Amino acid sequence: MMADKIPSLRVGADTGGTFTDISIYDPATGKLSVWKVSSTNADPSEAIATGIAEGLAAYGRTPDEVAYVGHGTTVATNALITGKFAKTAMLTTQGFRDVIEIRRQMRPDLYDLQQVKTPPLAPRDLRLELSERVNFDGSVRILLDEAEVRARAATLRAEGVESVAIGFLFAYLYPDHEETVARILAEELPGVFIASSADVAPEYREFERFSTTVVNAALGPVMKRYLDRLRPRLQAIGVQPEPRLTQSNGGVISAAEAAMYPVRTVLSGPAAGVMGALEIAGAAGFPDVITFDMGGTSSDVALIDKGRPQLVTDAVVHGHPIKVPMLDIHAVGAGGGSIAWIDAGGHLKVGPQSAGAVPGPVCYGKGNTEPTVTDANVVLGVLHPTHLLDGRLPIDRQAAVDAIQALADRLGMGLMETAQGIIAVATANMAKAIRVVSVERGYDPRDYALMAFGGAGPLHAARLARELDMPRLLVPRNPGIMCSMGLLLTDLKTHFALGRRIRLDAEGLGAVAESFATLEARAEGWFAQQGIADADRATQRSLDMRYRGQGFELPVDCPAGPITDATVAALREGFAEAHRQVYGYAFPDEPIDIIALRLAATGHVPRARLSAEEPATGPASAAITGTRDVWLPERGTFAALPLYDRAQLQPGHVVKGPAILNQMDSTTLVLDGQTVTIDPYLNLVIAEDADEA
Repeated sequence: MMADKIPSLRVGADTGGTFTDISIYDPATGKLSVWKVSSTNADPSEAIATGIAEGLAAYGRTPDEVAYVGHGTTVATNALITGKFAKTAMLTTQGFRDVIEIRRQMRPDLYDLQQVKTPPLAPRDLRLELSERVNFDGSVRILLDEAEVRARAATLRAEGVESVAIGFLFAYLYPDHEETVARILAEELPGVFIASSADVAPEYREFERFSTTVVNAALGPVMKRYLDRLRPRLQAIGVQPEPRLTQSNGGVISAAEAAMYPVRTVLSGPAAGVMGALEIAGAAGFPDVITFDMGGTSSDVALIDKGRPQLVTDAVVHGHPIKVPMLDIHAVGAGGGSIAWIDAGGHLKVGPQSAGAVPGPVCYGKGNTEPTVTDANVVLGVLHPTHLLDGRLPIDRQAAVDAIQALADRLGMGLMETAQGIIAVATANMAKAIRVVSVERGYDPRDYALMAFGGAGPLHAARLARELDMPRLLVPRNPGIMCSMGLLLTDLKTHFALGRRIRLDAEGLGAVAESFATLEARAEGWFAQQGIADADRATQRSLDMRYRGQGFELPVDCPAGPITDATVAALREGFAEAHRQVYGYAFPDEPIDIIALRLAATGHVPRARLSAEEPATGPASAAITGTRDVWLPERGTFAALPLYDRAQLQPGHVVKGPAILNQMDSTTLVLDGQTVTIDPYLNLVIAEDADEA
């Protein structure tokens, strides 16, 4: 290493099911460099270190120049999917040990009589009760018995538990009992991870609060072990900064905070992609977009309305209810590695099973024999028949042909018909996901542009947009590494919440003001802990509200400034608007209750800059590198499509479809009747010819 180099590079590393993506940004020049390596699912930290080292070397940079590392991780998600989490116990109020197993009366699928519930992460024999009780108003009914707590700790010690979740009734109003238990457990069970519900999710509804706390406890040791491997690997290649991890809400937190609250990272990678899309789409003049992130394992979609991503406070992730603020991202098992198969009725299905990184699609030649979406694209000629990643990933087209032909024979269909059928089924799955975040939330997808990224997103975006009648497509400059790029475009961010039931009227003003003062004090402590200067601090208040007697709440922004009668009027108006958006109507005179108060705290940090490029000086045809025969179902035959090197396309260039646009990290398919315009930020803006491109 050279001692005279001043660390300045900002690196984003995102782990996916198939590839690990690296973005390297140099603030001095504004240059962005990208790199991809195969993921190492057994230990994701290995691919991260390898990818950063290879990416730096490929662009003539050294590890000692790195000043910042942002990381989007799938560790928490994978632990929930595979069931490889810590041995977890739970301590709860007497009579409430089965709350997280009984769940709620409502079933996710009303008519599914065979539905199997996801088992709780703390089994029943490790859910122990304590004779304490707090009333609905926060007053103490039965005092906590500390001797009983120590006896329960002895039982858990004998069971060899790795983590303990503490969840008491109404602890969000009176957290003292949980705090006492946490202190005693720390004394009695050194080295055991402890999570209390009043700390993790201090909100109304004990089932969701208990579930979130148990998930956090189960993931705690898993995340700690991962970070304990990641730090030494980065240091071994010469990267010294402590990594910062993306949360499900799109903000970034320190590794220490992620280790304490791993439940906040369950959508880490996809959230980074949405935040990157937010910045890039905004700069390109598209405040209203639906993001479409298609990777190797899944497709993740989210809606950005008027420059703001949608946030939810309740979600179910792989069968586990979680009550923490997170971006409203809906995922389906439709990625490049999703396996095509035939169900018992003889119908073609795609996913959710995936070939992942190893063995990967059949065409990767790593032992898989089941055809995938990627194999279908290779057979159709959409993907390069001999290699990907600029030659670093060999492709065996004949192996893909053989696998899909075997499937076609079972279906009694032709090879190309079957390959295109796989694409059609995957497209239908993705369209359904987009309707979940748009139509089912009261938004018309035709009012939005479809922003496609992920390694496979631009391959499928044109057909998906037509399926949904969406008029515009936006493909960013580096779609295959958008999530890692998003890590360089977001700030430090966290959320604080208080569960309170307050009437929205003049009498409730004092309680609202007092509650927000409590949250603001917590935010000030967090800012100080993170070393955020006063000028770089920002907060946003919101409330969860509902009509009295309703069972569900809606989030409403709270105006800045003192809480006054004008605030109440603004909140009533905001709630009415939100209610109309979701349900189609509002009751102007009905009483409204506040259920929770929230404060988003943002610490602004140096971020990558998006800069416009100079207009093109030559024709777009200069970027054509040849042609490739591609199957076009609209024509029912192969057609020789021009191949464009996207790196040579400049602002102002126009490309008429059908065409293929190649780049290292992705491939974009443009259909008949579509026109591509390169915008000043090197995004592809794709429109139907009937529209003004």
